[in-house]
Amino acid sequence: MTAASLYAAGPGPARFAAVPYRTAAPRPVDTFRILFVCTGNVCRSPIAERLTRHELAARLGAASHRFVVESAGTWGHEGAPMEAHAATVLGEYGVDSAGFAGRELLDEHVIDADLVLTATLDHRAQVISMGHAAGLRTFTLKEFTRLVRRIDPVTLPEPRGGAQLPERARALVRAAAALRGWLLAASPESDEVDDPYGAPIGMFRNCGEEIFDALDPVVTALTGVHGRD
Repeated sequence: MTAASLYAAGPGPARFAAVPYRTAAPRPVDTFRILFVCTGNVCRSPIAERLTRHELAARLGAASHRFVVESAGTWGHEGAPMEAHAATVLGEYGVDSAGFAGRELLDEHVIDADLVLTATLDHRAQVISMGHAAGLRTFTLKEFTRLVRRIDPVTLPEPRGGAQLPERARALVRAAAALRGWLLAASPESDEVDDPYGAPIGMFRNCGEEIFDALDPVVTALTGVHGRD
């Protein structure tokens, strides 16, 4: 799904102007919320959401409840199922796609999130423009991966059986935000995941691989547990 085809449906600001404003409340300290954002919330962000949930459960077991992983779209198809090719790709990774329903990005989603990971720089800009002090906790997925790779894990709190996982995750976000102005991407496009909507299954497989490869070091840094080879 191209941004142009969705933007043609109506002016962007009006979509967000209708959303009731909610004052940010203190976030629960015993959980860490991750929000993935793309355009329609039927391809890239659902793949990232379900892959992340799967990897957290595989590495942490019962302690994975410390993380809440969700997704939404800047022009999200409210209630829509995941795109069929996206569901197929998830199945090839052994990940369940059942029960997914698309969501339009709302203020409350940004307010509640401890970390927002977007598909593109444009999505990142849209999230930050919504306010709620989102700038220091919003990155493109590949931007966050690039920064996380440069963070020494010994500088992060030890998970200690799961109780300190949210503290470790918040420390990781702070460290990535501090590095952002110093470690620049080779090109803006290298920090983005292209939209496969409407493309053949091969493009979805490429997208899934790109997202999985970006997520692996992120989940490792969040949990302190390496994925299985």
